[in-house]
Amino acid sequence: EPIQRGRNRPDDGGRGTGEQRAQEQRSAFFQALRRGLPRMAPEQRALVENTAGEILVPEDLETEINRALPDLTIMRGIASQRSVTTNRVRRRSLAEVAVGWGKLETNEQDLTDSMPGTPTDEYTYIEDLYGLAKVGEDELDDSDVNIEAFIRDSFARACAEAEDTGFTVGTGHAAFQPVGFMTAGGGVPTVAAAGATAITTDDLKKLIYATPAQYRRNGRFAIPSGTELAISLLKDGNNQYIWQPNAQAGRPNSLFGYAVENQEDMAVIAASARVAAFGDFNAGYRIYDRQGMTVKVLTELYSEDGMIGWKIRKRVGGDVVRPQALRILTMKAA
Repeated sequence: EPIQRGRNRPDDGGRGTGEQRAQEQRSAFFQALRRGLPRMAPEQRALVENTAGEILVPEDLETEINRALPDLTIMRGIASQRSVTTNRVRRRSLAEVAVGWGKLETNEQDLTDSMPGTPTDEYTYIEDLYGLAKVGEDELDDSDVNIEAFIRDSFARACAEAEDTGFTVGTGHAAFQPVGFMTAGGGVPTVAAAGATAITTDDLKKLIYATPAQYRRNGRFAIPSGTELAISLLKDGNNQYIWQPNAQAGRPNSLFGYAVENQEDMAVIAASARVAAFGDFNAGYRIYDRQGMTVKVLTELYSEDGMIGWKIRKRVGGDVVRPQALRILTMKAA
């Protein structure tokens, strides 16, 4: 992909320190949002324009937006994250690494090659997440500080909602989406519930113990609020509720000592539905961020309404990287 202008240039053209240049980029960015790139002076335009004619969000502002995401999402707070510079990431088609005791040079052991005889290329793709914001022409008269606050809050919230949906139930690259951990494409093993319309304590314990011990240590549940309500009414043999609400603000509730995260895109309890997940999400799922959030100004499309459109583009992907670290509870067929 072509190198983007206005970012990571080795020579600042005598403009001064990196801090001064960052301020110039920020100033040019807000001018571009108000006026559009065609109306800007060439030297200012070069600070924020990429080869596709889009406005590059300044790196420090993009970092602030990304920093807000874990507070607004479930998956950003529990999955692993990695920054990439390519459109796709190759996933190794390997079994777990084989290890053994003894010196190799004295033939005390044999190591088994974990590479399959005919390796296949498997990729996680970085997808395009688009959004549209309509801003009143009067609002553009506000200070840069006000517009920055609007961008930081609105962009982060919109991206957070879309990302959480994609990381949970996204159907993969064929649909231009991440691979959701709850979908069949994620390859996460399933555990069958005993019934079709109700979860039991036995179902939940089977879900926990179907997960390998090394992943139970950092395990947590992911369930929608309606399912959590149904679980919160379950009692043990002593007629005590097994669900433990957390009295501390900002901390998740717990179930059998494991944290419970609410993910509202998951299916509700119904026959054959995938209704809950458990495991080590940090080990099992990875989010890939490709830096370079951009905006395109749509000056004419909404002009009759006194509005200017901002089309936002963010590059992000997600995939199950270690299916064995997670388990999904599926309800019995009707």
